[in-house]
Amino acid sequence: QVQFVESGGGLVQAGGSLRLSCVASGSIIRFIEMGWFRQAPGKQRELVASVTPRGVTNYADSVKGRFTISRDNAENTINLQMNTLKPEDTAIYYCNRRTGAWDWGQGTQVTVSS
Repeated sequence: QVQFVESGGGLVQAGGSLRLSCVASGSIIRFIEMGWFRQAPGKQRELVASVTPRGVTNYADSVKGRFTISRDNAENTINLQMNTLKPEDTAIYYCNRRTGAWDWGQGTQVTVSS
């Protein structure tokens, strides 16, 4: 079982940027399609971005053009660069394999003020 530690969240004004990082405990992730997810209060957890082992990316329509997911297989790290943030991006952000099948970490809180 792989464990995740997410970091980089915080409070930012609308239009600002944040960079999230996720460190995984196992190198197996370099062979797995990975994703960043978010869960806003009262809502279900949703996949916002994913990246294949070869670096092919996919994004939810709500973040396309604003968020960029990347991976560093040597460091077992998945990153999420978030630009032009909006209040509706406020959520706890998590990383996991794209299917969400592994145990969830604590996540990192992102709060965007208007």
